[in-house]
Amino acid sequence: MKISITDKGSGIALEFGKAIGATVDGRFINIPENKGAGYLTGFSWGSDLRMMIRNYHLKEDVFVERTNELAEGQEDIIFRLNGIFSSLADPAGQLLAEQANILICRHAVSTIMAMPSNTVFGSVTIAVSKQYLHQLFGQIDHPVVASVLEAKDNFVFETGISPEIINAAADMLDQPVPQSIERHYYKLKCEELLCYIFTTLMQREAVPISAMHIKDIKAIYAVKAYLQAHFDKPPNIAALAREAGMSEPKLRKLFKQTFGKGVFEYYQSGRMQKAAQLLRENRLTVSEVGYQLGFTNLSHFSRVFEQYIGMKPKKYSAM
Repeated sequence: MKISITDKGSGIALEFGKAIGATVDGRFINIPENKGAGYLTGFSWGSDLRMMIRNYHLKEDVFVERTNELAEGQEDIIFRLNGIFSSLADPAGQLLAEQANILICRHAVSTIMAMPSNTVFGSVTIAVSKQYLHQLFGQIDHPVVASVLEAKDNFVFETGISPEIINAAADMLDQPVPQSIERHYYKLKCEELLCYIFTTLMQREAVPISAMHIKDIKAIYAVKAYLQAHFDKPPNIAALAREAGMSEPKLRKLFKQTFGKGVFEYYQSGRMQKAAQLLRENRLTVSEVGYQLGFTNLSHFSRVFEQYIGMKPKKYSAM
């Protein structure tokens, strides 16, 4: 199913709900049973701060083509925390988990959102005006923070999810306060999440920020998808650059700017996270995991795994 939505600055939750035949119950937009299960909900605190929670799965692939028509002078920054909920009941184990990450970009970046079927979408999206961000974090002297607060061109940052973010977000599902003060509670939770996000950003290496055209953003994410699908072989930067339609220096620069890691470091880090998953969840042996991920020398695999995960794979698999 393909849905085209125009966001005029107030978000897309209601328009998305209408397109799939959802029902509205107070602040909850409930996914119809014939389309999946779960809900969307959110709050708006004027033009400075808005929040949307997605906690649902769909029975068919949905592609949302989103166009933004913002008011003159509206310069919101979007913080989308993906994959931080896993609360939907799935006794048959048939639902996949959304990849966990934080996406930060200007609201003006029009995007196509792909929602694969049978995937749990558990996320919080926070839209904040640059003026309000300056009130909260303008006193912080850090180049990466400044690059977000002062952004005048399109950019995308992606970073990981910390345990503190997961714990803070979990409180948003199990509302512990009366309805009469829930708006105030959720506003505080949004600000708490923003504090943790900026804490994570301050750990990134500062690099000069270049404006990104929409086609550059799509090309960089295509490179990311390729790396994640080919953990069994080291990336060929020259070939990736040709495929992305850019020079090697530009690819390296924009990739590190977006993900906070170089291409090979991102590949190796993701490779070890995949190794940890295979050891922990699939209960494969160390040699099976090493060979599956392209290692011919298991001693080398063990050293790399320890470097990224903090312990040797044999010890990790025995936990």
